[in-house]
Amino acid sequence: MAMAPSEIDRKKHEENGYLIPDLRLPTEEKQPIGTWGQRHMDYLKKNRKVAYTNLITSGRFGVYLANIDRQVQKRFERLIEDMKQAQGITEQLKAEIIKCTNNFICNNIGYYKKWGNSNLGKLLTSLF
Repeated sequence: MAMAPSEIDRKKHEENGYLIPDLRLPTEEKQPIGTWGQRHMDYLKKNRKVAYTNLITSGRFGVYLANIDRQVQKRFERLIEDMKQAQGITEQLKAEIIKCTNNFICNNIGYYKKWGNSNLGKLLTSLF
């Protein structure tokens, strides 16, 4: 009596007389991965190769990296806000710094334009 082919047997194909399993990675949802996620991916590739391989083969790698990216971005933003408060930086102070910088550049544009071949000269010439 012939046995029905198992699920594994149905997922093979013959190549040069050998049965080759049709291995496919699970599909995963595409999610944007920012700078922090990419840096973590590089860390996993270099230092945690088993964890890297397990995440890829499980189909959870993109979701994992997107989650890491969101968490780190939130921490980074919180850290920047804490540093601003500790240093006493306000929106008014930032506006004054920008105003002073713009005034300095406008008052000295002739001096900077003579640097025509430099990157700063090209930038200032294109702005004014």
